[in-house]
Amino acid sequence: MLLSHEKSVEVKNRTGLHARPAAQLVEMAGKYDSKINIIHENREVNAKSIMGVMSLGLVRGSKFTIKAEGEDSEQAVKELVDFVEVELMKEDEE
Repeated sequence: MLLSHEKSVEVKNRTGLHARPAAQLVEMAGKYDSKINIIHENREVNAKSIMGVMSLGLVRGSKFTIKAEGEDSEQAVKELVDFVEVELMKEDEE
């Protein structure tokens, strides 16, 4: 049975998911075997693709869903959500 997990998040940092944090998210997603997608406004892109993630134009206030399918999907979603909700906010403090 294929494990599937998903969670919705909101971008709350000032600069949104611009180039550097988008690259960090893609790198993080790449550590997992699961298929991981980001869904925003009826568009679904591969979270392991920098061009896909950047094409979503996720700015402050954007709401999106992280969806993963595979053996490590639960951990993948947890880490990526934590990155968006916690790590990106630290950027604003610098």
